[in-house]
Amino acid sequence: MAPADDKRDTHRLQILGELRGEVMVFQPMAIKEISRGGAQVETVFPLQLDSLHDFRLTLGDRSIVVKGRVVHCSITDVEQEQVIYRAGIEFIEAADRIAAAIAGFIDAVETGRRAP
Repeated sequence: MAPADDKRDTHRLQILGELRGEVMVFQPMAIKEISRGGAQVETVFPLQLDSLHDFRLTLGDRSIVVKGRVVHCSITDVEQEQVIYRAGIEFIEAADRIAAAIAGFIDAVETGRRAP
């Protein structure tokens, strides 16, 4: 029975024993390369192969979130007190507007590089 001051909308079940879960937390990363199908990123933590993540990308003045699968990850540098990992990400299930934002960003950067 719930205490009188319990204001929850739904009942909570106490877990007797162990029930595992995971938490997703956005961490900074450097985008080293990007294409319409994926990206190469650098992080200070390893990304597990074949794991799925939501990646927040800042593309110029737009910020998007795209789901990606880690296709490779390796150590690329060891600095004073940290290790740098480089990972290849394959974008999956990108909505049309997300794919269009990525393509538009790539086109704008390429056009800007060709300008005299």
